[in-house]
Amino acid sequence: MDEPLIYIDGKYYPKKDAKISVYDHGLLYGDGVFEGIRCYDGNVFKLEEHIDRLYSSAKSINLDIGIPKKEMISIVCESLRKNKLKDAYIRLVVTRGVGDLGLDPRKCPKPSIICISQYFDRLYGDLYEKGISVVTVGTRRVSSQAIDVKAKTLNYLNNILAKIQATVAGCDEALMLNSLGYAAEGSGDNLFLIKDGKLLTPPLSAGVLCGITRMTVIELARAIEMEVIERDLTLFDVYTADEVFMTGTAAEIIPVIEVDARVIGNKKPGVLTKKLSAEFSKITKAAGVKI
Repeated sequence: MDEPLIYIDGKYYPKKDAKISVYDHGLLYGDGVFEGIRCYDGNVFKLEEHIDRLYSSAKSINLDIGIPKKEMISIVCESLRKNKLKDAYIRLVVTRGVGDLGLDPRKCPKPSIICISQYFDRLYGDLYEKGISVVTVGTRRVSSQAIDVKAKTLNYLNNILAKIQATVAGCDEALMLNSLGYAAEGSGDNLFLIKDGKLLTPPLSAGVLCGITRMTVIELARAIEMEVIERDLTLFDVYTADEVFMTGTAAEIIPVIEVDARVIGNKKPGVLTKKLSAEFSKITKAAGVKI
């Protein structure tokens, strides 16, 4: 397989030559924003929504991306074409750019734009048919009183620490609580429960990412006449749910069969989870931008 070509500030480089400055504030301080995007059979799924979120994240940290959204969409599509990819994961990154060793963002005159496109197999492999195990970790989700996690920034240490704890515990994914002790989300996924045929998920005010897949699942559930409830969820709610699943661009819809050694349902992916997954698979090749 040919080495992937990485877009950096207007040029394409082979993977081994794709480099940024050690003075880039994205590297030094996690100062930047990003999006994870999927392409299914030549359809970049909900690309415009991802680009909207990228620009909203940038605005929230006072980062001027410097190019219009239409041009950013073209960069993503051209990256896929250059790499001859129809099924891929795209990582779009905008850093504050090259500055100095100080914090002052005014020392960074121009942001850097990076687009990585590569073939991507299913994140959880055969576990979509089996389900994953989840453990509640001690690392709390960053409080919105500190920084609003609706901004998808490059600083993911909070999530990484949660993932480390889940791995040490021998589980597939973490469940983070917010500062009030309510269930928030996974290390990189939104959380959903199904109880008595109703779909429950933490509200954005609980300190969770406004996930593109999250919103898609909510729309799909309403389309099949499931009642959707966004409210604070306790661990009791999670443990006693009929079905549990997590969602994300990379994860898609992944069933959860065990949380903190409590079996969820009959320890198999639930009927409604599978139904939503089937509906999600259909829409991934229809909603978006064709390359």
